[in-house]
Amino acid sequence: MRHHWLLLGACGWVLLILMFAGKTRKRLQLLSAMCRNASAQIRSAPVNKFVMDRIFVCDKRKILFCQTPKVGNTQWKKVLIVLNGDYATVDEVPEDIFFIVRDPFDRLISAFKDKFVENPRFEPWYKTQIAPAIIRRYRRDHRDTTANGANGIGGGGLRFPEFVRYLGDADSGRRRRLDYEFGEPVIHWATYTELCAPCQIGYGAVGHHETLERDVPHILRAAGVAGLVAYPAIPPGITRYNRTKVERYFTGVSRSEARRLYARYQGDFLLFGYPPPHFLLS
Repeated sequence: MRHHWLLLGACGWVLLILMFAGKTRKRLQLLSAMCRNASAQIRSAPVNKFVMDRIFVCDKRKILFCQTPKVGNTQWKKVLIVLNGDYATVDEVPEDIFFIVRDPFDRLISAFKDKFVENPRFEPWYKTQIAPAIIRRYRRDHRDTTANGANGIGGGGLRFPEFVRYLGDADSGRRRRLDYEFGEPVIHWATYTELCAPCQIGYGAVGHHETLERDVPHILRAAGVAGLVAYPAIPPGITRYNRTKVERYFTGVSRSEARRLYARYQGDFLLFGYPPPHFLLS
């Protein structure tokens, strides 16, 4: 009887592996199809220094990881650092490259909360330099200096609707001038196309933050390192998409502002199979 249950368990594990492999294959097929039909702006995104600076290299195991902030990057870098050990020779060509994505609006909320509300002490420039610059340009009533709410949606500090106006500014030249002024920190709200050039680089796997617990084993197996390192424990529910939270943060954001924001991040929704947030747009 014991052998019977062991056999059933093994079969179940094989089915799970095949299911996750199929999901990854579908994600890559969707990405490839959407890239073929995408706008010229997305298809022609350059693989420039900005993109190359996002690629984290594990020489020893021939793995590359494109870093897309606010999707669990820190934990993945810990995994790759453990794996790296001694560096490989310059003649070796990295073979496995992957990256992780997240619902685009949920990712922006995470960036806003982390950098402008909770704001670690070792990153003061988000509140002392970047927030004031956005407020000067996008706050409608500068006399309003009431204190921030619990989630930073309103108040004297940077408010989420002002962050949205900056990101979705129809005057892209004005926004880009601010981006240039801000420098490296813009990686936390740059689009996936700007960060990782997914239509130009042939990725071997794309993980979703929302299904990270199920995706991690497959990514590690695909890279051939499943038995060498373990991904840090994921607290239950932490990666789950929360529509109520998204709606709460978009309180005070007009439909037209939400549509302009969606226009900028539309490629991120389409390329990776995220449904448009119609509950915010119409």
